[in-house]
Amino acid sequence: MRFLAFLVLSTFSVCEASPSRSVFTNHWAVRVTGGPEEADKLASKYGFANLGQIGGLEDHYHFHHSRVVRRSTFATRGAHSFIHMDPKVDWVQQQVVKSRVKRYARSDPNFIYFNDPKWSNMWYIHCSDNSRCRSEMNILAAWQRGYTGRNIVITILDDGIERNHPDLALNYDQLASYDVNGNDHDPTPRYDSSNENKHGTRCAGEVAAVANNSHCIVGIAHNARIGGIRMLDGDVTDVVEAKSLGIRPDYIDIYSASWGPDDDGKTVDGPGPLAKQAFEVGIKKGRKGLGSIFVWASGNGGRQGDHCSCDGYTNSIYTISVSSSTENGNKPWYLEVCSSTLATTYSSGEFYDRKIVTTDLRQRCTDGHTGTSVSAPMVAGVIALALEANPLITWRDVQHLLVKTSRPVHLKASDWKTNAAGHKVSHLYGFGLVDAEAMVLEAKKWRSVPSQHTCIKMADRRTRYIRPDQKLNASISSTGCRDQPEEQVVYLEHVVVRVLIIHPRRGDLEISLISPSGTRSQLLAKRLFDNSNEGFRNWEFMTVHCWGEKAEGTWTLEISDSPSQLRNPEILGKLKEWTLILHGTAEHPYQSQSSQHSRSRMLEIPSMKSPETSPETPQHEDEEEEEYSGPCHQECGDQGCDGPDADHCLNCIHFSLGNLKTGRTCVSHCPSGYYADAGARRCRRCHRGCEKCVGRGSNECRSCRRGLYFYTVENSCIETCPTGYFPDEGQRQCVKCHENCKKCLRDSDRCTACNEGFSLAGMTCVPECVNATFFNLEEMKCSSCHISCSTCTGPGMEECLHCARDFLQQEWRCVRKCSSGYYEGEGAGSAQRMCRKCEEHCLSCQDPGTSCTQCRDGYNLVSGTCIVNATCNNADEVFCEMVKSNRLCEKKLFRQFCCRTCLMTG
Repeated sequence: MRFLAFLVLSTFSVCEASPSRSVFTNHWAVRVTGGPEEADKLASKYGFANLGQIGGLEDHYHFHHSRVVRRSTFATRGAHSFIHMDPKVDWVQQQVVKSRVKRYARSDPNFIYFNDPKWSNMWYIHCSDNSRCRSEMNILAAWQRGYTGRNIVITILDDGIERNHPDLALNYDQLASYDVNGNDHDPTPRYDSSNENKHGTRCAGEVAAVANNSHCIVGIAHNARIGGIRMLDGDVTDVVEAKSLGIRPDYIDIYSASWGPDDDGKTVDGPGPLAKQAFEVGIKKGRKGLGSIFVWASGNGGRQGDHCSCDGYTNSIYTISVSSSTENGNKPWYLEVCSSTLATTYSSGEFYDRKIVTTDLRQRCTDGHTGTSVSAPMVAGVIALALEANPLITWRDVQHLLVKTSRPVHLKASDWKTNAAGHKVSHLYGFGLVDAEAMVLEAKKWRSVPSQHTCIKMADRRTRYIRPDQKLNASISSTGCRDQPEEQVVYLEHVVVRVLIIHPRRGDLEISLISPSGTRSQLLAKRLFDNSNEGFRNWEFMTVHCWGEKAEGTWTLEISDSPSQLRNPEILGKLKEWTLILHGTAEHPYQSQSSQHSRSRMLEIPSMKSPETSPETPQHEDEEEEEYSGPCHQECGDQGCDGPDADHCLNCIHFSLGNLKTGRTCVSHCPSGYYADAGARRCRRCHRGCEKCVGRGSNECRSCRRGLYFYTVENSCIETCPTGYFPDEGQRQCVKCHENCKKCLRDSDRCTACNEGFSLAGMTCVPECVNATFFNLEEMKCSSCHISCSTCTGPGMEECLHCARDFLQQEWRCVRKCSSGYYEGEGAGSAQRMCRKCEEHCLSCQDPGTSCTQCRDGYNLVSGTCIVNATCNNADEVFCEMVKSNRLCEKKLFRQFCCRTCLMTG
C-alpha cells in the first residue's frame, strides 16, 4: 500500500528537505562458509547472536548484536566491528533502515473521504445489476472454465495477514507464512487503535477469499492457498527483504508485493545486494527451477510527479510491474508512468469512482481498498488461475502470457502505440488490461519459450555534455551479439539501459530510448520535486516496449535537460557512460520446434538429375544450363563459387566457419569463441567458457566469457577464483593477491586474511606482534597496547581485543571492576570475564533476571524488579479499549502496568 502521506511539519514548512542520512541498525548480514556451526562460532566470538540463514541464500547469515544501539546515524565501532577482518568472513554488511511505503492510495486529499460501510458488488469481476459496470478482465469466464487457483500457493509480502479471518481461514497456509519482523511463524498483524496494519489482510482477500461462505467477498483465486510474510511492521533492511523474498521458494509459487521506496517524486532507490541476489536465486531455483513469480505494484506517486523508473523493484526484469485504471478507463490521480509496466487491472480513482471490496482487520470487510496496491494481488490471482491450467510454465512464460493476452480495451491514454512486433503498448498501462480467460486458454496450450540470452554492449567511454534545451543523442550499434551464440539475442524481451550521469539537478532530466525499429520508450520524465545533485550512478532503466522486436541495429539514447529556476543553467550535466543490456531469445519464442531450424546454406554442390527421371525434358537442357559466372567473394579460394557471398564459396582462402547443419561461410579470421585450425583452414569451437583459445581443451583458454575468470596457472576459465587470488571484473581474470595476503578483495593489497606470520591491520597484512603489542603502521614497528589490553588494534583503552589479566570487558573497554548498573559474568564462548548490564532501571544486581538490589530514582524495588512508583492516570478510551479487547491484563508481564493505566472494570 503506497501511503501518500501528506505530513505537515509547521516548524519547518519554509525549509528545503535535507537529504536523509542512513540509519544503521544492530543487525548484520554475514557471508561465511562452513555451515551454521561455523556461523555460530563467529557470532559468539564477536558478541553476536546468529538468527539463522537469510532466506534461501546459502552461506549468508543474519547476525544481531543486543549491546549495540538499535538505531544510529553512524556505523557503530567496538570489538564486534573486527568481524570485518576475520579471515573466515567473506563479506559483512551492517544493515541500514530502508524507507519502504505500502502502496495504498488514501483518498484524494482534495476531496472528503467517503466510506460506505456496506460493501458493494464486485463490479470489476461480475455485473449482476443494471448499474455501470466493467468486467473486461474476464475473471468470471475463467471460473466458468473450471479454473479457481486450486493447489497454487501465493504469499503476500506486507504487514501480516489476519489468518483467522472468516474469509481467509479455510485457505490459509501456514507453510507459506512467516513473521520476519518477529522471527516466528505467525504472520498475524500488530493491532492498534488506527488499524495501521490492515494492508496485507486486504491484499490477501483480493487473491484468495473463500467462496460461498456468506462473508465478505470471493477471491480471484478462491481455491488457492494463501500465506503472509510479515516484514513491513518494523525496520526494513536488506536482510529483511532478502529473507522475505526467499521464504520456501520451492513451495510458494507467487510472491505479491504492494510496497516500495517513497513515492515522493525525488527518491531513487531499489533492492540492496542481498535482495537482488534473492530475486536471482528465486527465478533460477524457485518452483524447482521454473522460477518464482514476483508481482509488484507500480507505485502511487502520480500526484508528486514521480516516475516508477526510479523504483528498482518495479524496474527489475524479475518482477511483473502492475498498473491501475479507474472503472471508466481513466488514469487514476496516483498513477506513475514508466516503460517497465507490464499490465493493468481496475482499481480506485476519483472520490466518485468505486473502489475495491476486500477483507479487513478484525474479521471485517471494506469497500475502500485503493491504489496500485489493489492491482498486484489481482494479477497474482489471475496468474494463479493460469498456473492451475499449466503448472509447468516458467517465470518468463508468465510474462510472455501477459504480453500476449492483455488488451487496451477502453483504457484511455494518448501514447498507445503498436511496436514493430505488433504489440500495443502504453507507458500508463503496459500491454493493457489483464484478461483471465485468455490467460488460462493460452497457458493450457503453452510451450515454454527458448532460454533467455543476454547481450551487453557498452558505448565508447567519452564524456558527453548535456546542454540545456538541446537534445543529446548517443547511439550504440548492436548486432545482438551475433558472434557469440550463447549470448545472441534476435528477439527482444526486456531492454535495460545502465547510465552514469552527473547532473546539478536530477529532476530536470528526461531520457528516452529509441529502438532500431523506431519504438520510443520514455525511461525518465521530469520530476518537479527531485532537487538531488547526485545524478544517476550506474542506475538501470528498463523498458518492455520493444518486446518481440529485432535486437540488431542502431539504438539511440536521447537526453533532454530543461533547467528549473532552482539551478544555475550554466552548470552542465554530463553523460559519463552508458551500457545497453538486451534480454531475449536467439529463436522466435512462439514458433513450433519444427520451424525453428533455420535453412542452412551449405558448401556443397546439389546432385544433378538423370535424363531418365524427366523424360519430357530434353537432355540438352542440362547441358545448356547456365552456371554462375560473376565475381566471387574476396574470401573464396581457387575452386570458385556458386554466388557472390561468402557462404557461396566452394573453398576458402583463410578459414571456413560453421558446419553442414548450420551452413558454412568463409571468414578472414575466426570470431570470439573459436580458434583457427591453420592446417584444416577451419574455425573450431573453443572449450565451453572460453572467449579466446588456442585449442579445444579446457586448459587452452586465453580469455573467458562473461561470468567466468581466466586462471593463468591452468589457462582455464573458472567461476570462482582460488584462495590467494581475486576476480578482476574488468579483465575477467584471477589476479594474485599480495605475497603477505592469504585472501584479498578487489585489489591485490586489500587483504581480508593473511599468511602465517602476518596479521591484519585494517586491510593490510603486517608482521605479527607479541601479546600486549600491535603493529603501528605510522612507525612500521610493534608498539605497546594500553595496560588493560592483552591484545589490541591501537594504543587506546577502547582499542582492546582481549583484556589483560585482572581486567574485565565492559562495553568494549577493559576495566578493573564493573560500573554501577553492571554485574560480573562469564563471556559468551570464551574465558574472558565480562561486565554485563543489569535489567533496565536497576542500579545494582548480581545476575540477570529478578535479582536487582537497588533501583534508579522514581522506581521501587518489588521482588527483585524495579517498578515505576508513580500512579498513572486513566488512559484515553481508545487505548483502554485496545488493552481490554486484547486481554493484555491477563498476561502476567503486563498486569502490573495495565491495571495502573486503565480502569479494568466493565
